[in-house]
Amino acid sequence: MCTMQTDAIVLLLCICLMGTAGRSTHQRGHKLETYKQSRTRRETEMVQGGTQKSGSPIFRRSPDMTKSPMTKSEQLLRIDDHDFTMRPAFGGPPIPVGVDVQVESLDTISEVDMDFTMTLYLRHYWKDERLSFPSTNNQSMTFDSRLVKKIWVPDMFFVHSKRSFIHDTTTDNVMLRVYPDGNVLYSLRVTVTAMCNMDLSRFPLDTQTCSLEIESYAYTDDDLMLYWKKGNESLNTDDRISLSQFLIQKFHTTTKLAFYSSTGWYNRLYIHFTLRRHIFFFLLQTYFPATLMVMLSWVSFWIDRRAVPARVPLGITTVLTMSTIITGVNASMPRVSYIKAVDIYLWVSFVFVFLSVIEYAAVNYLTTVQERRERKLRERLPCTCGIANPDEDIMMTTGYNDMEQNASGNYGMPENGGRQERMLAQFTIADSQTTRPVKSSRGYVNIWIDTHAIDKYSRVIFPGAYTLFNIIYWSIYS
Repeated sequence: MCTMQTDAIVLLLCICLMGTAGRSTHQRGHKLETYKQSRTRRETEMVQGGTQKSGSPIFRRSPDMTKSPMTKSEQLLRIDDHDFTMRPAFGGPPIPVGVDVQVESLDTISEVDMDFTMTLYLRHYWKDERLSFPSTNNQSMTFDSRLVKKIWVPDMFFVHSKRSFIHDTTTDNVMLRVYPDGNVLYSLRVTVTAMCNMDLSRFPLDTQTCSLEIESYAYTDDDLMLYWKKGNESLNTDDRISLSQFLIQKFHTTTKLAFYSSTGWYNRLYIHFTLRRHIFFFLLQTYFPATLMVMLSWVSFWIDRRAVPARVPLGITTVLTMSTIITGVNASMPRVSYIKAVDIYLWVSFVFVFLSVIEYAAVNYLTTVQERRERKLRERLPCTCGIANPDEDIMMTTGYNDMEQNASGNYGMPENGGRQERMLAQFTIADSQTTRPVKSSRGYVNIWIDTHAIDKYSRVIFPGAYTLFNIIYWSIYS
């Protein structure tokens, strides 16, 4: 009995709960339906209000077909209705294609490879009536590289280019803009490495002019007329462009005709830029070290000529250092068949260093010869030699006395502390018919060799000659 009562109570509670849930669901559904009805009513009122309030700026614009997501660009431009493998106005006059360039950066200039690398925005302007479309607001349409493959675009290429590519991060850097009247703007971001014929005869005091040449590959001037859109103003550069070794002096543009014997005449556009090399780097790395080596070689002129261990290593060290400098400079340069300005300076400096070594070799040799002759004369000092002939007797005596020292010079210690080496030969000429012990006449002839004078003259001649060379060199190449 108790069990039956308990089951009845549980059943009643379940029925009550189900009834409450049903009423709440009905109320929520009624509220949702009421919200939908009110939103529909507000939208209807807004449309009616927009029709009545024609002066409101919000509802005054009419829809534009070019901005409608329901219209495909291919259908709007009627791409499938035309053959875009042919140029615009085929069979008629040449199509004008205007070009302008925005130089983003000038990356590298290589003397070894004779080229330069430039990043630029290349823009083309032309009119293709096949791409015209209706537009109430004259609004243009902008596309990416996917549409470029379906329409005709100018086939530009860079003459004398070694490498070039279109940037593709994060997508291909290509933009196509089409206007309702058929005018087209085609822009792309390109990095190109092109050849630059450099004249290095004045290196590193040189000025170089490089050119980037743009031309149509397939269309001659009968089909395509290539021109700068705004003349010299068609070339724009970034003021922040700078190079480590060069100063960019100017950019300018020109237009010429290029002739190929097998295909004909083509319009060619030129971008010229003039570069002047910075000299300070080469002064520190090349000219100053070479000058110091030459001056260091002059130190040997003030070292005693008998100090062979001091003068010989000094001369050899300067010669080897100059050879290292010349090798280092030529390692970073192209192997041209003409002499550069830096070669003239380095090789003349090398000659001066080499001559300082030769100067000491000459001084050392003459000193040795002089000492050998002096030693022979000293061995003959106690005797007097006479030569008899029918006419006269010639007697030669060798000796040193106070009177001869005063007449021929100081035989003691000179001002620089070194002993002067001199040879004095005294010739006594007597009449052959005189037999008296006392000679009737005596002549004196002083013969001496001063090897120390070579170093004295070198101290003046070498610096003077090198200074004169520098004056002539910098006056010509500066």
